[in-house]
Amino acid sequence: MAPHRYQIKPPEKAAKSCQRSIRVHYKNTYSVGRVLVGMDLSRAKRYLNQVIRKKEAVPFRKYTGGIGRHAQAKQWKTSQCRWPVKSCYAFLNILRNAEANATVQGLKKDKLFISHVHVNRAPQMRRRTFRAHGRIGKYNYSPSHVEVLLEERTEVTKTPPKKEKKEEEKK
Repeated sequence: MAPHRYQIKPPEKAAKSCQRSIRVHYKNTYSVGRVLVGMDLSRAKRYLNQVIRKKEAVPFRKYTGGIGRHAQAKQWKTSQCRWPVKSCYAFLNILRNAEANATVQGLKKDKLFISHVHVNRAPQMRRRTFRAHGRIGKYNYSPSHVEVLLEERTEVTKTPPKKEKKEEEKK
């Protein structure tokens, strides 16, 4: 089996992790992934645990058909949100794996942030269910492929004001 290719070319100092055909709904996992991009690793893990305990919510901005409105979505400046527990557990496992990969590479844990999350649909898993009057109905499942990239946050330094031009003008 060929090694997996990531959606973007990861930088040299990055830890990556991916899982294929996870049995979590694609639409929920997509929404969780969109929220995590840009978060520090410690904040992301704390946030996912809060969602599991239903103390914080995941905003749904793309797949919003049939999703109710809740007050917890106000912090994200939207009105629709949910608490996709199974997707949060899947992301916690992926982040734990990426964190372990980062320590092996020598990256500092306290400076890691999630720079890239990509969620794809996996091939549907099909089952059957028995219906009334001897009929059989389809029972599909929509799994996901997930990849995560962690990078070290670099220190941004401001350039000092230039004094050379002022000194030259005085001379």
